[in-house]
Amino acid sequence: MPIKNRFADMHAEITGWRRHLHQYPELQFDVHETAKFIEDKLRSFGITDITTGIGRTGVVAVIEGRATGSGRTVGLRADMDALPIEEATGLEYASKVPGKMHACGHDGHTAILLGAAQYLAETRNFDGKVVLIFQPAEEGGGGGREMCKDGLMDRWGIDEVYGLHNMPGADIGSFHIRSGALLAATDDFEITITGQGGHAAAPHEAVDPNVATAHIVLALQSIASRNVDPLKQVVVSVCIMRSDSEASNIIPHRVQLGGTVRTLDSGVRDLAQKRLEEIVDLTARAHCCKAEINYERGYPATVNYADNTEFAADAAETVSPGVDRDTPPIMAGEDFSYMLEERPGAYIMLGNGGGATVHHPEYDFNDEAIPAGCSWFAEVVERRMPLT
Repeated sequence: MPIKNRFADMHAEITGWRRHLHQYPELQFDVHETAKFIEDKLRSFGITDITTGIGRTGVVAVIEGRATGSGRTVGLRADMDALPIEEATGLEYASKVPGKMHACGHDGHTAILLGAAQYLAETRNFDGKVVLIFQPAEEGGGGGREMCKDGLMDRWGIDEVYGLHNMPGADIGSFHIRSGALLAATDDFEITITGQGGHAAAPHEAVDPNVATAHIVLALQSIASRNVDPLKQVVVSVCIMRSDSEASNIIPHRVQLGGTVRTLDSGVRDLAQKRLEEIVDLTARAHCCKAEINYERGYPATVNYADNTEFAADAAETVSPGVDRDTPPIMAGEDFSYMLEERPGAYIMLGNGGGATVHHPEYDFNDEAIPAGCSWFAEVVERRMPLT
C-alpha cells in the first residue's frame, strides 16, 4: 500500500503538531520552545535516548530496532526554524508572533519526522539504529554545519543521512530527486564603490560612482553569458543598490551593492568569484573610482550520492509511483549540504501542491503531503535495515 496505514490513522494528529508549530515560529538558533516541543513529543513516544543542545539548539534522538546486529545507523534530518516574514495567509492557525512565520515549510518537515519517529518507536521493524536529527538555523545560520562541528556524525556513528524538503508547484505527495548537485552553493557579496561627490550640475568636478556602478552591474552579467560553460549553471544577482545621497541634485560620494552568486559546481564557484572580483575592481578603476569587495562563501552545493539517490528514489517509488529521478537542479541553497559532505546520503523533494511558493507571506505547508513524507522516512529505515 503506497501510504502506510498507520500514517493515515495519525494524519490528523500530526497535522495538529504542524499547525501548533506554525503558530509559534522561531528564528535560526533561537528555537528553544520548538526544541522543547520536539523533546516532549519524542519522550511521549517512549524514546529516551535524547540529546539537546547539539549545534547550540539542535535535538538528536536514537531509536533502536528490534535487532541491532547489522551495525548500521541511518540518520534522518528535519529543520526547525522559521523566517523573519509577516504572515499574510489569514489562516486560523497563522503565526502568533509578529514578523515571524514558517514560510518555508520547516514546520511540516519537523512534523513529518516526528510522525515517522512515533511509528518507528512503536514498530521497531528494523535491524540497526535510527538517529533523528532536528536541526536549527537552516535559514542562513548554518545549523547543519554547527551540528556537524559538534560531532553529530561521529558521536552517533551515522553511516548515511537522508532529508526532505517540500516542493510547491509539484503534485501533492510526489517525489523529485537527482543524483549529483540538487541545490546550489550560496555565496553573498557586498561591494562599495567610492568616487568623489559633488553637485549634479557640475559632474566634471566630481567622480560619479553611479556611472561606475551601472557599468559594474551590467558587466557582472557577462560571467554567466561569457565566462561560464553554457552547459553549467550560475546565477549572479545584484539585489541591493544604495548611495549616500537622497537628493536629485547631488552626485553621491559612495554607492553600495549587495547580491548573491549561486553555483552547482566547485570549479564554476571559484571562477565566478574570481571574475566578479576582477570585473568590479577593473571597472571601478576605469571610471576613476575605488572598489571594496567583501565576498562571503555560504552553504556549499547539496550533492546527492549516486547509490543513495537510487535507494531514496526506490523507497519513494513504494510510496508514490512515478518518482521523478532526474528533476532539474534548484538554485536555492540548503545546509543539509554540510551533512552530505561528512556522510553519504540523499536529499529529496516532496510535492506540496499549488499555492504560494516558499519565502512568500502567503505560503503554507500542505498538510495533505504529511502521510507521504512520513511513509518515505519509514520506508528508508525499514528498507535500508531490514529484519532478517
